[in-house]
Amino acid sequence: MASSHSSPPVPRPSNSDGIFKKEVDSSAKHYKHVRSLPDVCPKEPTGDSHRLCDGPSVVADQHRWTVYNSKVNLPAALNDPRLAKRESDFFTKTWGLDFVETEVMPSFYLPHITKEHFAPYLEVTTQREKIHEKCKNICPAKDDLDTIPILSNNNDKSRTDLEQVPKIFMKPDFALDDPLTFNAVLPWSHFSGAGGKGSRDVASSRLLQEKLSHYLDVVEVNIAHQISLRSEAFFHAMTSQHELQDYLKNTSQAVKVLRDKIAQINKVMCEGSLNILRQALTRNNCVKLYNKMKLMATVHQTQPTVQLLLSTSEFVGALDLIATTQEVLQQELQGIHSFRHLGSQLCELEKLIDKMMIADFSTYARSDLNRPFEDENEVLEEERLVSLVFGLLKQRKLDFLEIYSEEMISAAKHIIKQCVVSTISQIEEIDTEIVVKLADQMRLMNFHQWFELLTCIFANFLFFLKRVKATLSVIRSVVLLVLDRNQKTKFQEGTVAEGSPGKSFNTITEVGYLTHEGMFISDAFKEGEQPSVGPEPKNQRTSYQSSEPCGSDSTSEQECTTESSSSREQTSSSVTPGGVEITINEDMKLTDLELGRVANNIQELLYNASDVCHDRCVKFLMSRAKDGFLEKLNSSEFVALSRSVEIFVKDTEELCGRRSMSLRGALQSQANRFVNRFHEERKTKLSLLLDNERWKQAEVPAEFQDLVNSIADGRISLPEKKPTGTEERKPTDYLIVDGQKYAVVGTVLLLIRIFLEYCQCVDDIPSITTDMLIRLSDLIKQFNSRSCQLVLGAGALQVVGLKTITTKNLALASRCLQLIVHYIPIIRAHFEARLQPKQYSILRHFDHITKDYNDHIAEISAKLVAIMDSLFEKVLSKYEVKAPMPSTCFRNVCKQMTKMHEAIYDLLPEEQTQMLFLRINASFKLHLKRQLARLNVVNDGGPQHGLVMADVAFYTGNIQALKTLKNLDLNMAEIWEQKR
Repeated sequence: MASSHSSPPVPRPSNSDGIFKKEVDSSAKHYKHVRSLPDVCPKEPTGDSHRLCDGPSVVADQHRWTVYNSKVNLPAALNDPRLAKRESDFFTKTWGLDFVETEVMPSFYLPHITKEHFAPYLEVTTQREKIHEKCKNICPAKDDLDTIPILSNNNDKSRTDLEQVPKIFMKPDFALDDPLTFNAVLPWSHFSGAGGKGSRDVASSRLLQEKLSHYLDVVEVNIAHQISLRSEAFFHAMTSQHELQDYLKNTSQAVKVLRDKIAQINKVMCEGSLNILRQALTRNNCVKLYNKMKLMATVHQTQPTVQLLLSTSEFVGALDLIATTQEVLQQELQGIHSFRHLGSQLCELEKLIDKMMIADFSTYARSDLNRPFEDENEVLEEERLVSLVFGLLKQRKLDFLEIYSEEMISAAKHIIKQCVVSTISQIEEIDTEIVVKLADQMRLMNFHQWFELLTCIFANFLFFLKRVKATLSVIRSVVLLVLDRNQKTKFQEGTVAEGSPGKSFNTITEVGYLTHEGMFISDAFKEGEQPSVGPEPKNQRTSYQSSEPCGSDSTSEQECTTESSSSREQTSSSVTPGGVEITINEDMKLTDLELGRVANNIQELLYNASDVCHDRCVKFLMSRAKDGFLEKLNSSEFVALSRSVEIFVKDTEELCGRRSMSLRGALQSQANRFVNRFHEERKTKLSLLLDNERWKQAEVPAEFQDLVNSIADGRISLPEKKPTGTEERKPTDYLIVDGQKYAVVGTVLLLIRIFLEYCQCVDDIPSITTDMLIRLSDLIKQFNSRSCQLVLGAGALQVVGLKTITTKNLALASRCLQLIVHYIPIIRAHFEARLQPKQYSILRHFDHITKDYNDHIAEISAKLVAIMDSLFEKVLSKYEVKAPMPSTCFRNVCKQMTKMHEAIYDLLPEEQTQMLFLRINASFKLHLKRQLARLNVVNDGGPQHGLVMADVAFYTGNIQALKTLKNLDLNMAEIWEQKR
């Protein structure tokens, strides 16, 4: 043994060699607590938790994580081979290449330590360290001085002696039974002459023997020397062995006494209690086994129960029963050989239920959408619908809305077909045997019959949409109830996670389904539990309770029953808007996002229902419009059609919440055709009226005066037809508009009525406002241009056969144009109120029309002046200043002026007459001035001047004698040249 391993394992008596030794005192001996070996198969608890072993247990520690469970070592985690390059430090290895190094700010709570803070300490210890190093170099340790020479001398001597021994004896595999080793140690040549008597061989043998003896002595001396060097350790080991034996003896006696005491305690105090615990555990195990067998018997009745539920269309109950049974099989009855095929059978049964639910929902949708409209119930068998929807949601069969959409389209087609057939059957004029196709039969109807059919279709579609909305509302309510339940469940889970995690069995309703034997699956979970104290709710299902008590104490009560937290389903009862109570389980497979998407799809389905109805109505309209039927309607019929369509569109918009544009688009296209025909008819009518107009003042019937009065009152619409029995009023000569008299022709009266027809059509069909405005402006332009051609252009001479265009014709045309100009702002305001602000730009047409009309009126006035101007030029060119006075020339002028006044006095208002005669007078003065200048007559007071003044006085008197021209300032002094 080496000298470095000489520390004693146990205390021993002290000596003077400086090694610590503990005194042996029998009265003060200390025994170390003996730790028992770990118990891998623990039995009953001994009652002392401090005496239990601290070592690992294969039972208690089998799921505890240890370092041996680590799969990846630290170098492998830090050296990720997937990275493209080596990271420079730990942070980029941990957080990736995107890690950005930033400077860490020093803490504000730690002082900044520098070398100066250690200066006082270094000053104190530096001198001591120098003294210590100096003494250490000068004075080596005493032990080193004593042992180094001795050990070195002994080692040198031992090494020298051992070098004499051959190396072969030092080999670890030295064995004389090896022939080579034996021959090397005892050379065979020394014994080759063993049979002889030679003294040489004897000497060699003796010499070899002495050499080997010497080797043996050297080895023994070295061994004895080594033993002498370690004699103290040998003696110490022997002493320690004796002390250890004494300790073991005392320990054995103490253990024996302790075991005797423990045996007595076990016999007196523990065996009876442990036996009670064993019996209670055995009883609990028996109860569990009994409940397990009872649960197996209940599960065995699952398939017959499911078939019974399916026979009554209880799909939700069957699905819940299958789900509960599968949970029980996976958690409570897992590994039972007799149920190895039940799980797959239930899965196939669940798939069959899915197909049955889809087929049943399709049948329900077909029967609900195609039932007669006399049935006032909006929702057909609401409980059945709720059950189907809930089952489909539970199975994530979200395509049932597509099925409903397809049935909805087919039902819409059936509604139109049924309405057409029902209407045609009531019309005797249509022979269904000759005309077979429904479309052809429908085209044989007149407008009144066809319009009644359309109204019937609109009414049926509104009933249809109400039913669809009611059904979709029930479906949506089920979806929202499930969504609300999911959100409440999440909220409760979050609250439980924040608070105490205890269970409240009083607030949990167990889900159970009746089997053939009158039991519920939930009874198998409740069988071992004690009944709750207090009366049960009346609406709670009663369950079969076991007649045997499960246990006597509360600790064994929870172990009596076979229960699984995942197999217990929390439910909540909710009521749909129709009053149907449904029970919502927590095992719904849909997420909140999916439920929200389903709710949105339901709303979109309602929009699609409105679009489907509109599309079918569009096809109905188009089929009737193929032969140009809708284009041939008069304005009142088309207005009635437009109003009916607008009412239907508004009703569907209010019902479904979104505007469908297909029917309005079809009506708009028909309205455009109607507008074209409407405009062309009135344009043709106006052309015919103008071509036949003789431009004479027409009498104004009372109905036209009433029409004008209603416009003045702000009612821009056609008056209703009065009954024939009313008193007829006589027509008047003038049309009174805002207190002014208008002498008009018959065409203008009809034109005003046409204006009102356009405005009335815009009120009835707002969508054609812009088209009507453009066409009305075109119509007004046509009247202006055509009247200009006929009157100013003298086209009426050829068209109507007038002999000449008189001043009365011109004045009457001017007054008619003025009446149209008066109504243009009113028409403009009417259209402006029905246009969008972005469409105001098209109102500029009225500004252009007003300018054109004013220009036309000015041209007529200029034409009247021009007629008199040509007359003045012709008459005054022959004027001579001579007696008698008044001259013939002035008499002719005054006669023509009087005729002009008589022609326009009753047609033009007073102001316009005065302005016109002022212009005529100016033309007269101009021509007279030129003639006087040609005759060299000046205002010198001479005879010629006197004659001219007499004619002028005659002219002035005649003009001022005319009506409304008495105060007209003629200013006849301008006929004379101004003297320079």
